[in-house]
Amino acid sequence: MIDMIGAASALTKLPGTGDTNLASAASMPQMAANAGMAAAGSFAEVMQSLGEGVMDNLKVAEGQSFAAVRGEVPTRDVVDAIMTAEQSLQTAVAIRDKLVTAYLEIARMQI
Repeated sequence: MIDMIGAASALTKLPGTGDTNLASAASMPQMAANAGMAAAGSFAEVMQSLGEGVMDNLKVAEGQSFAAVRGEVPTRDVVDAIMTAEQSLQTAVAIRDKLVTAYLEIARMQI
């Protein structure tokens, strides 16, 4: 299920961006701090990194859920993974809403 979303996000990938590792994608506040410090990164690279981090969190949560169904992972780990994924998804949705609002405000400006 998450792979379909990843396939859709692959259409918007920009050339020349780096990979996001799972350790840095584990929490959104840590990513936001790292993204703010990287002055050399463009806005598109920061947004792509944010999207990749959210996708990584969702994939980890999905994998933990499937492993829990098989009885391989304790419930506590599943809950932690799902809560992290939910928090990062809510952050991404809030950022998307702010971007759409800013775009609409700019579109209404008179030139």
